Amino acid sequence: MNASTAATSDAPEGRVRLSIDGPVASLIFDRPAARNAMTWRMYEELAEACGAIEANRAVRVAVLRGAGGRAFVAGTDIEQFRAFTSGDDAIAYERKIEHYISALEALPVPTLAVVEGWAVGGGMAIANACDLRLATPGARFGVPIARTLGNCLSTSNLRRLSATLGVGMVKRMLLLAETPTAEEMPAGYVAIVPPEELDARIAEICTRLAGHAPLTLRATKEALLRLARDPVAEGSDLIRLAYGSADFREGIEAFLAKRTPQWRGE
Repeated sequence: MNASTAATSDAPEGRVRLSIDGPVASLIFDRPAARNAMTWRMYEELAEACGAIEANRAVRVAVLRGAGGRAFVAGTDIEQFRAFTSGDDAIAYERKIEHYISALEALPVPTLAVVEGWAVGGGMAIANACDLRLATPGARFGVPIARTLGNCLSTSNLRRLSATLGVGMVKRMLLLAETPTAEEMPAGYVAIVPPEELDARIAEICTRLAGHAPLTLRATKEALLRLARDPVAEGSDLIRLAYGSADFREGIEAFLAKRTPQWRGE
């Protein structure tokens, strides 16, 4: 789906719209008038969409994109923070955010963030939790809260950012409050694609991922997630999952017969 031309929501609280077309799940952050800034409802719908994707065995890849073409997600809607009266409200908020980001991070299928314009604050956290990222030239990433809100990130989100970006870039984003362009991001973090080629590149990546062994992708994602939390994490169950599968036997037979394997995810 081209999020720039798709029908958008006129609900002021926005929506996260999930559609599934064969092996591809598309999540659209749909609040373009506010650069897709996340409301509580949108966060809940993100978690619900992740649950639906996880439960659908036909899905092989999930694509996340902002409506309107001007932003991926421009953070959490700041207006909602006016209801906070103490640090306890912030603790509850960060616990909820951890739940939402963890649900996305733990999806058993590869996730692709498509960034046009801004991915800042909560949007940076969402894009960073995805496995792969595409961006149009000049797209910006960051968490400039030191010069805007004066809040801070949770240690969990700092861990995620440091693991993918490196501590040096995280300090630039947090201490200097910089919002680097896609061109300035660390090598391998994001692929830059001209706007006119974006939809074709998304389709190409989705086709490639949908054609790969789903249990291999699932085991790899889960193993990397465990290692990010514990450098000596155990993974024998993941080895059993892959090597003990019908897909592994199919892969062997297909390789020896010089034919394309027919993966079933079993």
